[in-house]
Amino acid sequence: MATVVLVGTLDTKGAEYAWLRDRIRSLGCETVLVDAGVGPSTLGADVPAERVARAGGASLDDLRSAGDRGAAVTAMGEGAAAVLLGLLEEGRADAVLAVGGSGGSSIAARAVRDLPIGLPKLIVSTMASGDVTPYVGAKDVTLTYSVVDIAGLNRVSRLVLGNAAAAAAGMAKAHAEAHAEAAPETGDRPLVAASMFGVTTPAVDAARERLQELGYEVLVFHATGAGGRALEGLADSGLLAGVLDLTTTELADDLVGGVLSAGPDRLTAAGRHGIPQVIAPGALDMVNFGPRDTVPERFADRNLYVHNPTVTLMRTTPGEMAELGRRVAAKTAAATGPATLFVPLRGVSALDAPGLPFHDPEADEACFAALAAVPDQRRLDLHVNDPAFGRAMADRLHEMITEVSR
Repeated sequence: MATVVLVGTLDTKGAEYAWLRDRIRSLGCETVLVDAGVGPSTLGADVPAERVARAGGASLDDLRSAGDRGAAVTAMGEGAAAVLLGLLEEGRADAVLAVGGSGGSSIAARAVRDLPIGLPKLIVSTMASGDVTPYVGAKDVTLTYSVVDIAGLNRVSRLVLGNAAAAAAGMAKAHAEAHAEAAPETGDRPLVAASMFGVTTPAVDAARERLQELGYEVLVFHATGAGGRALEGLADSGLLAGVLDLTTTELADDLVGGVLSAGPDRLTAAGRHGIPQVIAPGALDMVNFGPRDTVPERFADRNLYVHNPTVTLMRTTPGEMAELGRRVAAKTAAATGPATLFVPLRGVSALDAPGLPFHDPEADEACFAALAAVPDQRRLDLHVNDPAFGRAMADRLHEMITEVSR
């Protein structure tokens, strides 16, 4: 029978978790109740708070006596994460469901962070209507806004929590069935990750089709900040045979202050683990903002392009392009495995071509000059979106993966 793991602070949310437990059982699933609270609770947990605290490297008595809520949330989040991994190894976790405010949501987010992609993770939170980056990170976490505060059961909370229970039960059953039916596959194709943006889609499509012809399964990540972080996380997981990092645009947002930064560690995980990678300055010509009226005033005189009502793009300057080239070159040079840089001399995005809004040969050349420091590179007299450019990157990546596997 499918099992839903309930993770929560039972000292403050005991009534809600008792209701969820009963509801999920009525839907045909088993439950494992994990207490991540530090206060006393009258609701019996399958995994008591003492065990969760120990798993997080803390003493429950010490957490209670210290009275430091931040330290308690951190310790119980770490402990819940360890408990969940143990339940997963025992085959007792087909889905995870948590409910809470800011503290409970933080514990739940940490608890599910290390779980594999594909294992259902659902959090009902009072925080789900704002910036959910701290709770989702780069994992497939489903968030539901609680509408009302999670402070007792009422006609609204029963509706929201009932939907969450039904969703968790349904996902758990589907996950359990898929796991039971899965048979070992001897011919699994090697995994390759690729980075893509709307303005580099033709290039990545060409590369993806070529890699599929060569026998790879290609996972494409949208370079929206979260996509880049997800790609880096997957590279850290050890599942990838190679990376086709054609779209490094998130580095521009990190440098200039756009809204789609993946952080300073973008373009480092594959190199750190020695994974073969091909790299290009795809879409480094742009920084991303929201609607036109959200662009910071200091950029009012810059070359701005309204991509759609919710996205405004800003052309990077020659100085910014030079610095981006230096950063890409440094990250490429730091790779412990094979890394080849591809430079499209006729433009780096769909907007960077003659007659288009971001065509700026001086800025591109500033980037290309800085990239000259990379010893292993291919300078092609092509636009980034010419199919031949994407195919050339795919062929080179295949060569490197083949050489490493010998």
